[in-house]
Amino acid sequence: MIETVDTDVLPQMIPVKVYRSAERLTIAAPMPGVEPEDIAVGITDDGRIVLHGELRGVLKGDKEVLADEWTPGPYHREYVLPSAVDGAMANVTYGNGVLVVALPLADHTRPAHLLPQHTALARGELLGNSGHPVRPFGERLDLSEKPADAQAMTERLEVDER
Repeated sequence: MIETVDTDVLPQMIPVKVYRSAERLTIAAPMPGVEPEDIAVGITDDGRIVLHGELRGVLKGDKEVLADEWTPGPYHREYVLPSAVDGAMANVTYGNGVLVVALPLADHTRPAHLLPQHTALARGELLGNSGHPVRPFGERLDLSEKPADAQAMTERLEVDER
């Protein structure tokens, strides 16, 4: 359940990016400054998506506000979906201030109430060195000596350093 912070701040209408593939409709919306537990996503019977994010907290202590050009919530947006979707089978993620809702296309819209989850990748996790050889900064790769894979490049560099 989302608790509303008692404040005079009106919900901000957030922009959305909506795109479709053969199997999915995806909606992305920026919601910086809120936590996943403060976000609610709803798919309605009449084919709308409702995005809502509550203000996490207000400025605490004896701080003088010198500039106040943006507010981390509350956010609210309703958008009429261009296709029928299965809300119950959606994937919802929230990370790095962006909410992403991926909805499977369907014959008729199935409503749902969805809660996002943090994504580790958007938090800056490094998952590996996929496809690029590891070498010290500034060293150029001589294509005539290019190893078959990144592991071979790493091994060559370790030998060169000794």
